[in-house]
Amino acid sequence: MARRCIFLDRDGVINASVERDGRLVSPTSLADFRIFSDVDAAIRSLRHRGFLVIVVTNQPDVATGRIKQETVEAMHAVLRDRLAVDDILVCYHVDNDDCQCRKPRPGMLLDAARRYDIDLASSYLVGDRWRDILAGDAAGCFTILVAGGDNELSVTPGLVVNSLSSAAEFILGNVGAREFHDGTTF
Repeated sequence: MARRCIFLDRDGVINASVERDGRLVSPTSLADFRIFSDVDAAIRSLRHRGFLVIVVTNQPDVATGRIKQETVEAMHAVLRDRLAVDDILVCYHVDNDDCQCRKPRPGMLLDAARRYDIDLASSYLVGDRWRDILAGDAAGCFTILVAGGDNELSVTPGLVVNSLSSAAEFILGNVGAREFHDGTTF
């Protein structure tokens, strides 16, 4: 039987973004890597209800030389140590690389679905940017936008919330009764 999954963007959902040149961006040092206080409990409650929790994150600053891959991997070691995530999938490419894994393309989600036998139609993507929402839509997931990131393309998510804990509360309150855009429920 296929499994349900919560796909989480990293920056702005799990950890605080940092301001650089007037924009919220990924932290580039371990000193700036701060996990939101409500994230651990939210992830544990989702895992308790049988969801896989997989982080899917674009980290193009590695390709541009702004951060070393080892630093990103150290941040992910912190996540694995402190949070009950099942996996962390990373795209290190920039847009010009034209890869399938960089959000807004759904490659990381599709790869995870194959690896973990995930039913994408009964899964969720929680992100704070338009790229996340488009990737989730393309994969067939219900999308939840955490307010505060950018939504420059004015994409329409399934729901807008203020935090991962609010997203988890919604998901857990709707398990077994979610209605999709096509009218089907599960």
